[in-house]
Amino acid sequence: MNQGKKYLLMLVDVVILYFSLWLTLLLRYQTDFNTLLLVRHIWPFTVVFLGWLIIFYIDDIYEITYSQGNATFLVKLLRNFLIGGLFAVVFFYLGQDRLFTIKPQTVLLINSVIAAVLIYGWHLLFFSLTKSPKMANGLLIIGFNHLALEIINYIKNNPQLGYQIKAIMADGDKVSEDMKEFITNNDFSQLKETCIQKGINTIISTIHPRENSTLSDNLFKCLSLKINFFDISNFYEKITGKIPVNTIEQIWFLENLSESAKKLYEKAKRLFDITFALTLLIITLPFFPIIALITKLGSKGPIFFTQIRTGKDGKDFKAIKFRTMIQDAETNGPQWAAKNDSRVTKTGKIFRKTRIDELPQLFNILRGDMSLIGPRPERPEFVKQLQNEIPFYNERLLIKPGLTGWAQVVGPAYGGSKEESLQKLQYDLYYIKNRSIALDLSILLKTIKTVLTVRGQ
Repeated sequence: MNQGKKYLLMLVDVVILYFSLWLTLLLRYQTDFNTLLLVRHIWPFTVVFLGWLIIFYIDDIYEITYSQGNATFLVKLLRNFLIGGLFAVVFFYLGQDRLFTIKPQTVLLINSVIAAVLIYGWHLLFFSLTKSPKMANGLLIIGFNHLALEIINYIKNNPQLGYQIKAIMADGDKVSEDMKEFITNNDFSQLKETCIQKGINTIISTIHPRENSTLSDNLFKCLSLKINFFDISNFYEKITGKIPVNTIEQIWFLENLSESAKKLYEKAKRLFDITFALTLLIITLPFFPIIALITKLGSKGPIFFTQIRTGKDGKDFKAIKFRTMIQDAETNGPQWAAKNDSRVTKTGKIFRKTRIDELPQLFNILRGDMSLIGPRPERPEFVKQLQNEIPFYNERLLIKPGLTGWAQVVGPAYGGSKEESLQKLQYDLYYIKNRSIALDLSILLKTIKTVLTVRGQ
């Protein structure tokens, strides 16, 4: 769904980048243009294009789940090409006469301009088409509950997702007033006729077909219409990137968390964790004394801050970070972290925004207490409280906690309340179910953006 649209955006961008290179060489050399000239430029420019695509991805150029205005997108795209241009200049400077013999200063400039114009136009066309009611997938909702309402509001606020509510097949008394205009025949035997009449492409149901034989029979009759059918929980997951905790049961975990299928992935992930942690420690260790001195000069207290956190399978471990709060910040007992927390020191604010304070946790990764990517490690006091208030909260402990994670990069900034902890849990369960090398790479790139834009919390 959203992933397919992302891949389409990226694929066409790749085509545009190579087309712009061909067009640039044709304009630059005109009658002297030949195939050999193109081949000589392709390989070094492939490295540059790969760097550009990574920059685009980090800056959410391919993010479908929120709409970007034309002016906002143009500013973002120009910023990306400026950064990408600097990367290309450095690459060509270092690689010239070593990796290749071309001197592409003029070619790089012309190619950047052509590519920027074409990519800008393509993205505007793409989003105008996905927002168009004529191109949108007609959506029929069977039944109505709070999750259906949340989906409806989400689709209304995100027209670029390409869905349009066409009909709701439910008891009118259960539907909110602003949705009553979509109420249609509640007779399941008329389902196929309703789909044809309303132009339905996708059906989502709050009622499981196994619970209603009439619904099941009539959904089966709709197969010839090539209509997509989703259980409401699965559809919610696909468009929001989180699991609706309040609507799932224990059977969901049995059906969706096949850990035996993840063994090879977990071994590869552990190898990557060790390699990444060692590499980053080698790079950053020389700066530890400087960070320690800044911490010490910033406020009284120890340089490092240690705290018991709950890890995989509920096992506690001692997490270590650079101290960012005043000494004795919890004299009155454990407290939730909060936005603009008065306990955070001036230097601590900088450390948190750049994630510098978390560098010592690389030792936790090497020890096996944590992974690079996973749910945020929470304190035992809060785990005990939340597992009594939020269903399936303990199930986030099925995997190792992470230095960063899906909930950290796309969820609310803080888990400083039951409501925000519930939101984070829904993202955590999505990650546990869908974790893969591709998703980990996506999270890592989003984390890089957080660090570079100083948006950490």
